Amino acid sequence: MRSISLGIRGRVIGLAMVPVAIIGVLLLFQLISGKIDDLDQSLRTRAAAITRQLAPAAEYGVVSGNIAVLQTLLDKAAIEPDIRGVAIFSDTGERLAQVGPGAWTEPAQGTLPADRIHQIEYTDRLVYYAPITRTEVAVDDYDAVDQHITPSGTRTHLLGWVGLDVSRSATFQSQHDAILRSLAILLAGLSVSLFLAWRIGRRIIQPILALTHTVSRIGEGHLDERVTQTGEAELGVLQRGVNHMAAHLQTMQDQMQEKIDQATARLVYQASHDTLTGLINRREFEQRLERLLLSALQQGREHALCYMDLDQFKVINDTCGHAAGDELLRQLALLLKGNLRERDTLARLGGDEFALLLENCSTPDALEVADTFRAEVQRFRFKWEDRIFAVGMSVGMVAINRDSGTAASLLSAADAACYVAKDRGRNQIHVYESRDIDLTRHRGEMQWLTRIQRALEEGRLRLSWQEIRRTDGTVEPMRHVELLLRMVDDDGSEILPMAFIPAAERYSIMPALDSWVIGETWRACQRYLASKCEQQCLFAVNLSGASLKDPAFRRMLLQKLQENPDLGPHLCFEITETAAIGNLAVVNEFIYAMREFGCRFALDDFGSGLSSFTYLKNLKVDYLKIDGAFVRDIGSNAIDCSMVEAIHRIGHQMGLKTVAEYVESDQILAILRHIGVDYVQGNGVHCPEPLENLCGNS
Repeated sequence: MRSISLGIRGRVIGLAMVPVAIIGVLLLFQLISGKIDDLDQSLRTRAAAITRQLAPAAEYGVVSGNIAVLQTLLDKAAIEPDIRGVAIFSDTGERLAQVGPGAWTEPAQGTLPADRIHQIEYTDRLVYYAPITRTEVAVDDYDAVDQHITPSGTRTHLLGWVGLDVSRSATFQSQHDAILRSLAILLAGLSVSLFLAWRIGRRIIQPILALTHTVSRIGEGHLDERVTQTGEAELGVLQRGVNHMAAHLQTMQDQMQEKIDQATARLVYQASHDTLTGLINRREFEQRLERLLLSALQQGREHALCYMDLDQFKVINDTCGHAAGDELLRQLALLLKGNLRERDTLARLGGDEFALLLENCSTPDALEVADTFRAEVQRFRFKWEDRIFAVGMSVGMVAINRDSGTAASLLSAADAACYVAKDRGRNQIHVYESRDIDLTRHRGEMQWLTRIQRALEEGRLRLSWQEIRRTDGTVEPMRHVELLLRMVDDDGSEILPMAFIPAAERYSIMPALDSWVIGETWRACQRYLASKCEQQCLFAVNLSGASLKDPAFRRMLLQKLQENPDLGPHLCFEITETAAIGNLAVVNEFIYAMREFGCRFALDDFGSGLSSFTYLKNLKVDYLKIDGAFVRDIGSNAIDCSMVEAIHRIGHQMGLKTVAEYVESDQILAILRHIGVDYVQGNGVHCPEPLENLCGNS
């Protein structure tokens, strides 16, 4: 700001002063130079006139030799202040009379002209010599020494010289005084010009500086700053333009600030709330849980945490779509909020999972509140289009007191309790207790989850094979084997699938296990075909319901068959009855797609479900594998034997081949052969072997 204002002021004043200064200096130099020349010329003229007048006046004194007369003459001539000295010399250079000092060297040398005034110039003085002569009319026509005859006939006789020494100090002093006076006049003129330029410039600069200040303040963010309108014409237009610009910017800033405030409020709300239901989200819920936990630890207060999971949400979401699922969550959020106490907190943690914080609430009271929530959800009916659904809610509860651990451990405990409530039949409330057997089982499953993931990462999964043989002992052209999954433990021991598959199914990592099995099966099948074995082989592979429902898994499997269509006739996929019934449309579509490549299908564990015979006719499978639970005790349990006979008979009526699992003894094999079951499988027929041995045993 300061540099800008000084620059403008300097330019305006400079514009006014520079021409004046240049003209003033030039005039000063001109005046001083003329004045000095005039003074010097005046001194020279006056000195020459005095010298010229003294020469004829001294003629009488020189001729008569009257020194007194000469001295008187010189005293009168020396009255002038700038005459340092005056003297009269004879024609031989002898000094006849003198007034004042003087260095008279020229007359003694005899080199002075006799017909004119001779001037000698020094730095500080001027010296003049004028000849003293006597003129006579020429009578005789002869030349004489020291006589000069003019052409007119007159004769001039040299008598001597008059010397005049004039000081130039007065001229110098006058010169100095003239310079000082001129400088004083110049400075006075410049001062007056500067003052006038400043006054004129101030009238021009002041509005510009005001504009500059206003624009600078506006640039700093002070949009309420305005410039006073004092100018007209272009300056007035500029001032009005700046004010209009500032007003427009202020309006825009106010509008922008309002939008920013609204956006900030939305962001703050969204950061702590779930966008779908309007309930607080997991992040905000965990912060409030931390505060309640701190109050329990420091003040001994008792609170309760409830973890709530909807029981039928997945069915509604899968059958009616995500829009229906979202609407269900919104309606349930409104229903649950209506039963909240003022100091309680309800949150949506994700999916169909909700959490409830009951502040200053004992466990018995919390059970009553949680049961009210559960009952409200149980009575609720969700209508979507022309369908009506009943919804249940399982609740896991944990007390928050001095003995509680961290917030993370509380959430984990409530989650585990909720799983127990689901396992016990759903639509229940389970209170967490550290010695709970069901919770211990749940923690064991969580440990299995970690072990499965680590086994996948470290490559500690293996495949074994077990042959499925004809019950009557007939050897078929194609060997039928089932590939069985095994896990290698940290100590090298082999873990059977029944130990870890339930945990994998519960925590949705079966697609990862099935993908690994498919990859290994592909390589095994290719190696078997490349080995040129005489007997063909049909590889039976188990697929879980979770994998069948996964579109990515199905696409992967179809892509592999499209890339290797010759492997299709050597593959048989085993699907459990439960998985098939739960996803009938998806399973049938998958079966039709795979049959295009020559793949076969087996319905595994048949008889364990309640709707087996109803849905069997809708499944296009090749083999019906009877659940081993019926086969294992067939020799001692007549009901199991009747079940096996019924399943075998219905299977044959539908054109299916029957396979009995868990054949562990010759007695069981004989009973199955009597019933007419087509194939048998179990350790009594063939013990599982490592997959590497398959080609060697062909």
